Amino acid sequence: MRFDGKVVLVTGASRGIGREVCHQFAAAGATVVVHYNQNLSEAVLTHEALGGAPHLLLQADITDPTEVSALVDRTVADLGRLDILVNNSAIFVPHEIATASYADWQDAWTRTIQTNLIGAANASFCAAQVMIRQGGGRIVNVSSRGAFRGEPGAPAYGASKAGLNAMSQSLAQALAPHNIFVGVVAPGFVDTERVAPKVHGPMGDAIRAQSPLNRVARVDEVARTVLFLASEGTDFLTGTIIDVNGASYLRS
Repeated sequence: MRFDGKVVLVTGASRGIGREVCHQFAAAGATVVVHYNQNLSEAVLTHEALGGAPHLLLQADITDPTEVSALVDRTVADLGRLDILVNNSAIFVPHEIATASYADWQDAWTRTIQTNLIGAANASFCAAQVMIRQGGGRIVNVSSRGAFRGEPGAPAYGASKAGLNAMSQSLAQALAPHNIFVGVVAPGFVDTERVAPKVHGPMGDAIRAQSPLNRVARVDEVARTVLFLASEGTDFLTGTIIDVNGASYLRS
């Protein structure tokens, strides 16, 4: 999988899955735009570790439609084009219905949907306008096993990812005539900084046992699947959702 001459925008790229996606695209010849919102220090580390092309480091609040538009505009202004968008930005806000206050419940739903779903929708819209003018492109959205399995401690997260799946499939149908292809990667637990306290804490054994492989996914495994969906020759997979959960949750 080579991406020489391609420009890739990865949202939420300061660490975790986003960081590894940036690394793999850069290693495969792409010019990468590393997006971040607040975590500048980690985003700088991601950016500085990329070799090859003159990659960009850009800040934007993905919940702000104006900043999302400016992010895409800046990418095109500086690099001349946008070939691939990876919507990876997401937040996970615990809000158990039995214990959360009504105010906390509303806040969790608002922030989660704005970030995980509406932010991705706005980024997809802005990127699609560029890709339509260019004659094609690819959008890969990072979803979650929670969209199918449920997230009892954070229902807004599960709902946002289910919405992301549905949006992706609608866009796959709408954008195919424009030579723009849309795919989804849906990981289960991934060994990232965000979930490290769970994966490597007291709950670790139970979490790993969810998979018959008795482990969680590595970031490189998820990133490799993102690159696969973004690569040439996968056009007829548009609208697909690929599970990367080690058979911890199976659906048919």
